[in-house]
Amino acid sequence: MNDIKNSLFSEFNLNGLRLKNRVVMAPMTREFSPKGIPNDYAPTYYSKRAAGGVGLIITEGVEVSHEAASGYPNCPNLQSDDSKKMWEKIISEVHKNNSSIFCQLWHCGGIRKLGMPPDPKIPGFTPSGYVKPGGKKIAYKMTLDDIQELIQVYADDAKICQELGFDGIEIHGAHGYLIDQFFWNETNLRTDEYGGSIENRARIASKIISASKENTSNSFKVGIRISQWKQQDYDAKITGNKDELNLFFNLLKNAGADYLHCSSRRFWEDEFTDESINLAGVAKKATGLPAISVGSVGLNKDFTLTFGGDHETKTADLTKLYQKLNNDEFDLIALGRILLSDPEWVNKVRDGNESSIIPYNKSFAENYI
Repeated sequence: MNDIKNSLFSEFNLNGLRLKNRVVMAPMTREFSPKGIPNDYAPTYYSKRAAGGVGLIITEGVEVSHEAASGYPNCPNLQSDDSKKMWEKIISEVHKNNSSIFCQLWHCGGIRKLGMPPDPKIPGFTPSGYVKPGGKKIAYKMTLDDIQELIQVYADDAKICQELGFDGIEIHGAHGYLIDQFFWNETNLRTDEYGGSIENRARIASKIISASKENTSNSFKVGIRISQWKQQDYDAKITGNKDELNLFFNLLKNAGADYLHCSSRRFWEDEFTDESINLAGVAKKATGLPAISVGSVGLNKDFTLTFGGDHETKTADLTKLYQKLNNDEFDLIALGRILLSDPEWVNKVRDGNESSIIPYNKSFAENYI
């Protein structure tokens, strides 16, 4: 193996959890879980990526056990015995390949609309009733009691995840979904303890992290995924102020987060003009916590292009990734689309077979198992 690759394929200690390498499978919604139950393809889907060399798998978004969590059809949850049995099978298959697996807990917030299953009468839950800046007040504004109930739901689901055998959970706090709607001052117009300052806007996530840690053992990991961009606005930011961003990350650390997963559209882009580090690099420098970076790794186009109609991609050079890992900018790198098209990506890169990597094509996405 070339020396430049060593950092990618070295073991990593994630606050006591040993990972066989630095490669993470990013959470990706697949919609193959009718009635919230992962279908028969799911164990194969996850086990193929584990066998392909991934060190840590983060599941697709799994709806927390809240009446308004769902925003898309056929997404998994933890609520039924059948669903739990399938997750146990998936976890077992992943562990057989010496890989770890975290469950990403997800609440869609205002992305949910009236008429959606499982109960079409339940609206989307939001901090202030808004889904995007300047929009109409079309969703439900959560009360303080609603917020407290939701915090407990996350804590209860964290315990279920540990009982099922997951190695940890990741709280989905990115991409304009519920937790991110609290982070974003354009959708969080509250004037109570959950709105206004960066401390207040981070409060719900901090309480969810703390409650989840308290409801699980010390060996069980609790992390959070965040992003500056939102699906409602790709140019949006939680904050563009470096001091505020550092404070934000440290609030999550002080709540007990074991790691920070920072979602960018292009991992190689710097977060601020005065420093050559990306969002994950800022998080790591501010907190000292393990940081996961993500964003179009191994591909020549970001997801907004491939999802927008420019379906074909080509594989991309990995030199910039190796440089950033070797410079200790972040600790782990998450891959998404390229692992859909080629579950053996990790093994191929490790063994020097990059030329055989299968590039991602959106036209075939539904057939990637």
